[in-house]
Amino acid sequence: EICSLLPTLIQTKMVNEGKSLSEALLSAKAEGRLTVGVYECAKIMNVDPDRVSFCLLATDDFGCDIALQIHFTLIQAFCFDNDISIVRVNDLKRLNALVGTKGQLEDAHCVLITNPAEDSWEDPALEKLHLFCEESRSYNEWVPEITLPER
Repeated sequence: EICSLLPTLIQTKMVNEGKSLSEALLSAKAEGRLTVGVYECAKIMNVDPDRVSFCLLATDDFGCDIALQIHFTLIQAFCFDNDISIVRVNDLKRLNALVGTKGQLEDAHCVLITNPAEDSWEDPALEKLHLFCEESRSYNEWVPEITLPER
């Protein structure tokens, strides 16, 4: 019986994580805590890694882009070394729709969410994502993939 329920449970969890990711991105965007673009993210990580709370990498279309693959490897290593939660997203268009400005495409291959101000409440969606990443690492899935929900 449990084996037959497992695919449904996994799918439900993935939908919940995707919803949490969307909520965290929209909240961070509204609060000005979002950094979009590989080079922009690298600058923030280099200058003030303690400000970075969460990192996501969009991995759907860089197939032959060796430079982007190298950047991703370095970003992942940096996140591991600095205890920054990191996930992959497989839909660059959907991610771009969430983080970009109206009518303008961003380089959303890498997106960072920085920490909220000291005196503000912790973002519950971001907290769920941190727990998801921690749980994934316990299963040796170091960079878990999250599917963003359809709009």
